[in-house]
Amino acid sequence: MPRFVHYSDIENVYDDPERAGRLAGLISDLDGADAAVVGSGDNTSPGVAATVSKGRQAVDFFGAVGTDVETFGNHDFDFGTDATRAIVADSPQTWVSANVRDESGEPFGEAEGVVPWTVERVDGDRVGFLGVTDPNTDSLNPSAAEMTFTDPYEAARDAVAAMEASVGGDGADGEGIDYVVAVSHLGGGDDDLARVDGVDLVLGGHIHSERAEEVDGVLCTRPGVNGETVLEVTLDDDGASVRRHSPADAPVDDRLADGLRERITAAGLDEVVGRVDEPIVRTDETVHGGECRLGNLVADAYRWAADADVGLQNAGGLRLGDDLVGDVTLADLLSVLPFEEPVVVVELTGAELRAAFAEMSASVVDFGEDDWWHGHLSGARVVWDDEREELVDASVGGDAIDPDRLYRVATPGYLLHSDHEFPTIEERHRAGEHGIQHEVLAEYVREHGVAPEIDGRIRRVATGDAREATPGDSSENAPTDATAGAGDPVGDE
Repeated sequence: MPRFVHYSDIENVYDDPERAGRLAGLISDLDGADAAVVGSGDNTSPGVAATVSKGRQAVDFFGAVGTDVETFGNHDFDFGTDATRAIVADSPQTWVSANVRDESGEPFGEAEGVVPWTVERVDGDRVGFLGVTDPNTDSLNPSAAEMTFTDPYEAARDAVAAMEASVGGDGADGEGIDYVVAVSHLGGGDDDLARVDGVDLVLGGHIHSERAEEVDGVLCTRPGVNGETVLEVTLDDDGASVRRHSPADAPVDDRLADGLRERITAAGLDEVVGRVDEPIVRTDETVHGGECRLGNLVADAYRWAADADVGLQNAGGLRLGDDLVGDVTLADLLSVLPFEEPVVVVELTGAELRAAFAEMSASVVDFGEDDWWHGHLSGARVVWDDEREELVDASVGGDAIDPDRLYRVATPGYLLHSDHEFPTIEERHRAGEHGIQHEVLAEYVREHGVAPEIDGRIRRVATGDAREATPGDSSENAPTDATAGAGDPVGDE
């Protein structure tokens, strides 16, 4: 019975060397002669350690855990395609990618050993692995804008046919394919992948909520985010079973942990720039639940740096992690915004600004989980009706929005590129740049400290109730009349 040790989206786990060491220790303990270690993308970036080493800290991790098969996530291209090729070339595992094409339209990383599929022996069985990546990656990641991501389901069907033709036979007796495993960074697209003829198991990622459920008899799994969970999946003739493992009490791989500490220390990011007395929460239910202190802090920094009317931060750009508390260092702020992306100013008409405000609700944009709240604000207030799914009221600087006036909005440059978050905001609206995101945040904290509060910038109400939020409510998140709390836990791309 072949086993699969599945991790995915470990992203900023490297920023806590001991936690990364425990994750590696757990995976090594779960590995064995009857197992394959499989990663399903976003395992090189983002994070502080990733930023300072351009993702190469992952090569040490892959070697420590003995990864067998890996596919690409959207963040695995954060530092450009040449950096990704170098990581592939120096990694011990087989990279499978059936639907990623490079800038010339050729299969990405072919010269470095990337293949659309591979057949490996796992506990005596022939297991075929194929890899697919979100076809929207070219718009999700500006560094991948010149690449092409083809239809993942067509690519999966072609890969299944090719691997079966190459091996032949019916399996079971050592001939042919016994099982086909799709290694996926599609997120919500895994259900359709499970329906591809011949696929026996989907090891997925991309969406950061855990998952282990069957779709038409095919098990689909996701381990969650930041190395909090490793899934152990077993296949046999009766189907698939899954066990969840936490690295909390696992032995530490000291060699990996020490190497990560050296990388972060060498980057000189230990300067203390502020102090937090009341912890600032960085969980997904907080960041995606509505107004939160972290979102307010970042949006305030953008508006201050650009002298803009409004600051706007997309919730998906705030990376999850440990609370900010006590001394806050440059590394802490980089961990919140680990992207070499500028803060830009866009000029929007009042009508466009109202449209963008409406796009903070998942009911308006088809991206991520159904209950995500997508945005954080500075200099503006909005009232959103969760039941009617509409913007009830919006103001800037205390005044109603003039539909014909031009408003200056400071926001991540990423939003000008992406079609998935705040699609109203486009490159044509660009009116200036004001520094790299995490550097802007650090300058703001040096100047103003770090003590954000919930003050009613975002009010989510039941139908017909447009009451103002109570200023000074510092809970995470501000209660809403519709939900009386932050909402259910959600994921983050």
